[in-house]
Amino acid sequence: MSKLSILVVEDNPLARKNLQSHLTGHQVDFAGDAATARRMLEENGHDLCFIDINLGEKDPESGLTLIPVAVAKGIYSVVMSGNHSDPMVKRAYSLKCDDFYAKGKEKSNVGTVLKRFQANRRKAKDEELFEKRFITRDPVTRAQVSEALKYVASDLPLLILGPSGSGKTSLARVIHDYSGRAGEFVAINCSAFSEDLLEAELFGYRKGAFTGAADNRKGNLLLANQGTLFLDEIGSMSLKMQTKLLKAIEERSFFPLGSDKVETSDFRLVSATLEDLQRLLSLGKLRFDFFQRIHGVTIKLKPLAERRDDILPLLSFFIQGERMISLSDDAKDRLRRYDWPGNVRQLRKLADLLVAGSEGLVTGETIQKIFDSALGKDGGRGIFTEDQYRAALSEGLTPTVARISDGMIRRNLSENGGIKAKVMADLKIASRLLYTSLKRSGGWKSEEPTS
Repeated sequence: MSKLSILVVEDNPLARKNLQSHLTGHQVDFAGDAATARRMLEENGHDLCFIDINLGEKDPESGLTLIPVAVAKGIYSVVMSGNHSDPMVKRAYSLKCDDFYAKGKEKSNVGTVLKRFQANRRKAKDEELFEKRFITRDPVTRAQVSEALKYVASDLPLLILGPSGSGKTSLARVIHDYSGRAGEFVAINCSAFSEDLLEAELFGYRKGAFTGAADNRKGNLLLANQGTLFLDEIGSMSLKMQTKLLKAIEERSFFPLGSDKVETSDFRLVSATLEDLQRLLSLGKLRFDFFQRIHGVTIKLKPLAERRDDILPLLSFFIQGERMISLSDDAKDRLRRYDWPGNVRQLRKLADLLVAGSEGLVTGETIQKIFDSALGKDGGRGIFTEDQYRAALSEGLTPTVARISDGMIRRNLSENGGIKAKVMADLKIASRLLYTSLKRSGGWKSEEPTS
């Protein structure tokens, strides 16, 4: 944390000394009365000011008069008082103070205040957040991200929902950078590991804990100490793994595999998934208590097709610093009208292809060729829908395909007036598949076919 210029307005010498001990490393000035504090606020350009309400003067609430002065100077104002009744807290915030804490717990409160101040300063200075860090012009997305940034200095868990490639990892990094946490951003894709390997990756292990454990290894929980642990695709995690991780999240302590020595880690949890967590809860594939621990603040990212004004700014960002290219009006129009099933990740891939290509002026025809060839006519998505893909991830591929097949057969049967021979001809299927489907969906009660 960078060195700050801080004014402490406090008339009690012992309270001053106590507060100063928690502000080591910063330039700290003191004022014992409202008049001196007002003059110092006007003249010295402090970053932050701690204000005691009762300064021992005739007016027991004289400290409150300093809040408007600090606000006018753009100084982050923190009220500290032994009187923390609801009316007093309400009065302080109505005067536009930035923070309020009850005296007596400076060890925890001062640290939290400083982190919150740093987060607010980053947010205030980085006005181009949505132009350079997390690029979006969508007002709903901007509002959600701005709301989440209000909590970056806290330890509240954060959950990011959205389809694959929509920017969940990028947003998680922004949240970490704005948090002011001293530790690292540690990311792991839960769907990329089997249950046993995921446990080893998260908790770490000791030499000899299992076959192949040739050395001690720190897990991601420990690597994220004082930082952010980002669990991507958390919806794919098994119930057994959820149970083990739940304890670590609650207690911030755990045992590495093969060890009887407990490790502790002060990590901030950020999770992400493309799956419908409510559906997983109803299917019994997600523990409710685990769900409660991961969704303190929730952001739902839209697919790129619902953020069409973001397409060209994102493309421009991806190619900056590379070979300059120009897009024809037709090319821009095709980019805007495309469905982008692969979302931002697909757009980034297209940017790489354009930069590597031979054309400086990119036409609509070129864009269409890329969609039809390098990315596939359907953008690499196939003919399935996003909902069908999520269902396959949640329920398994076989039952999902069977349900789709049943629906197509029932529809074609209806369109053909119940003539099964016509259905088999239209869909190019054998009689066994037809009758198996009808029996499965309750539309056929007779004997099995013989051919």
